[in-house]
Amino acid sequence: MRERSQLRVAFLAILACLLWSTPFVVIKIGLRYSKPLSFAGIRFMLAGLMLAPFWWRTQAPLRTVVARFKNILVLSLFQTALLYGLFYTGLTLVSGALGAIVIGSSPMVSAITAHFLMADDEMTVRKTASISLGIMGIVVLSISRSPWTPAGFSEFLGIVLLALGTLSSAVGNVIVARDRHHIDPILLNSCQIFLGGLALLLVSLPLEGMPGVAQPGVFYAALLWLAVISAVAFSLWFILLKQPSVRVSDLNLWKFVIPVFGAILSWTLLPDESPSFFPIIGMLCVAASVLTYNLSYTRRRNPVTGKPPARS
Repeated sequence: MRERSQLRVAFLAILACLLWSTPFVVIKIGLRYSKPLSFAGIRFMLAGLMLAPFWWRTQAPLRTVVARFKNILVLSLFQTALLYGLFYTGLTLVSGALGAIVIGSSPMVSAITAHFLMADDEMTVRKTASISLGIMGIVVLSISRSPWTPAGFSEFLGIVLLALGTLSSAVGNVIVARDRHHIDPILLNSCQIFLGGLALLLVSLPLEGMPGVAQPGVFYAALLWLAVISAVAFSLWFILLKQPSVRVSDLNLWKFVIPVFGAILSWTLLPDESPSFFPIIGMLCVAASVLTYNLSYTRRRNPVTGKPPARS
């Protein structure tokens, strides 16, 4: 039974991460026709509305939202408004592949954040080794962009914004995990992404002006796909985070899938992007950091019971 539960967690986590690996390409397409903050705001408001039919008939949803409104508001700030405000702005300064690789550092950021903010999520030897590899990958990427040159500094600034976005996401993960039993995860996701999207749209108006309506079909196709991704992937992730047996840092380690597939999709589908030496080395370091943890943890299972050992 335990093994089946672990397989289910792994399957849903990988599915969510595979979905999250596609936006790097799609956002770059959408940003050709729209400003970053308004594009993000419309995306998340639409995603929040898409989820409404799935929670509307749950028991007293409006009363639950009113009772937990402060928690939802704080979560929407970290998990949507700050995260994607930084994310979309950062992607205007770097390539889609590079953005995917930097976001791949989020498991390490989540592990460190959970260690300090969650009492039962300690920093182990394996996690420390994994984090060191991941940090090495990000350092390689940052230096490879030649931040001391004008063009390189722009990309370096994009990397910094994306890294700050991963920190905001990590705080949001801890907020969800701490409040495991008080609100349905679908309802929580719907409300927080709608409020976060509304905040992004309101901030965009004085900074970017009114978003244009007369856009080509490819823009609206990108917007629809991104809204679906937000609705489905975040809901899967919140469902997993609210399970008592799931630790924030362990779950986030599955995000190694994102930089690998995100970079491959960008190199394959975007005509002006192609792989080069340093981004590949950085991506391998980030992916290896997570694989090191997962493989060592799997190999140390008890051969008789199949259960993992006590955390070290």
